[in-house]
Amino acid sequence: MTNDEYKPSSVQHSTLDPQSSSFAWQPLTPRGVAAFATASLGRIGFVQLIVALLAATTVIWFLRNAWFPTVQEAIKHLPAHGDIHGGQLDWHGDSPAHLAEGLFLSFVVDLNHAGQAGRVAHLQVELGTADFKICSLLGCVTLRYPKDWVAALNRTELEPWWGAWKPAITAMIFLTTVLVLMVTWWLMATLYWVPVWIIALYENRDLSLKESWKLAAAALLPGALLQTAAIFFYGLNLIDPIRFGISTILHFAVGWFYLFISPLCQPRRFADLPGKANPFSGAPPGTGTDGKSNHGR
Repeated sequence: MTNDEYKPSSVQHSTLDPQSSSFAWQPLTPRGVAAFATASLGRIGFVQLIVALLAATTVIWFLRNAWFPTVQEAIKHLPAHGDIHGGQLDWHGDSPAHLAEGLFLSFVVDLNHAGQAGRVAHLQVELGTADFKICSLLGCVTLRYPKDWVAALNRTELEPWWGAWKPAITAMIFLTTVLVLMVTWWLMATLYWVPVWIIALYENRDLSLKESWKLAAAALLPGALLQTAAIFFYGLNLIDPIRFGISTILHFAVGWFYLFISPLCQPRRFADLPGKANPFSGAPPGTGTDGKSNHGR
């Protein structure tokens, strides 16, 4: 048998293995995620940044359409005088009173938390004399006003303040969302690379420690894209808060799915080549995985 008759590839591929020349550009499929194992850190960071920018843009779109109009409406219905100081609300108006109510957010003043105001919005902020409640389908959380906190709660001061600071608040939320996502993904990749490497080791896949980290970093992006889509559909009122909560839980499971499946798309570490044996198979040198000799094939 001449050399031209037998030209072994560097590795034997399973049905899940990508081509060795695969180009890392999309983290939507197990093969696409696996391709980032051999990509540069710059490429991974660039794709992460694109996903983070998309998520932050969706968050800002949701806030500007679902929450900000309600905040502005609530400010318009505040009395001309009033503030919070010494841990107490100085209120010069009716109680209970609906300041603003939308589908996603509402603001209510109920000084004694008598429960007469009711709740329709998905999230309600209820101001009391010494504390305030944040209520949702999951229940209510009560927080007391800080003793040393002095905050205006009147139309005269808050209306110009909101008009002046709204763009800055929007930019701050956008940049914070991008930064938090990027840092979280890198920290989680540092936590998840160990199971990725162990899966690759026991499944006989060619994956180094550094490549395991890069694969883990890419595996978190499909779940982030799912959650971004959920925020968008929730903002359009196409899914309710319960389904939105389910998608929030599901996006973690999606990341775990890619963490376990994507390593299987890597090429095998040990090839069934003449004179070489897979140390995990227990077969002697010169035999394939079936125990039969490779010589003379």
